[in-house]
Amino acid sequence: MLSTNDKKILLETARKSIEAAIEGNKFESPRSVSSALKESCGAFVTLHKYGELRGCIGYIEGVLPLIETVKDVAAKAATEDYRFNPVTQDEMPEIDIEISVLTPLRLIKDINEIEVGKHGIVMQREHNRGLLLPQVATEYGWDRETFLNQTAHKAGLSADAWKKPDTNIYIFSAEIFGEEKNR
Repeated sequence: MLSTNDKKILLETARKSIEAAIEGNKFESPRSVSSALKESCGAFVTLHKYGELRGCIGYIEGVLPLIETVKDVAAKAATEDYRFNPVTQDEMPEIDIEISVLTPLRLIKDINEIEVGKHGIVMQREHNRGLLLPQVATEYGWDRETFLNQTAHKAGLSADAWKKPDTNIYIFSAEIFGEEKNR
């Protein structure tokens, strides 16, 4: 669990990292941070503009300290999400930042282990892999089966791929927090 101050530092780091990336500058994350922000764990940064998705990129598993992960994926969400044009400086006042800090993945044996609204899903079969964050199912009002179908689609698999024995399904939880200026 992150403290209120940890969350504030992560949100400030994300915003400064995005602004630096847009301007073509380097940004150094704060060095004096709590031990929680030095732990390696997966995280996603999601950008919204007036409630609509504007970018989302993250690391499923911990490869860097959390503070560095947020710095990195925030810039990428703003400039490298292939679904959107890069965020512009003029848009920055309208951008809300949401951060999802992930727990480690856990392979499940039964889809009934999935709690919609609590768990995110990673689905993998051979070289295909897709992830949906826990809040996605809630935002769209999906039930478990729809959530699985949509995760399969995100992985580039058939909608029923989750029923096949060679498909691995992992679940995780996330601590989700963000700015809510323009929603």
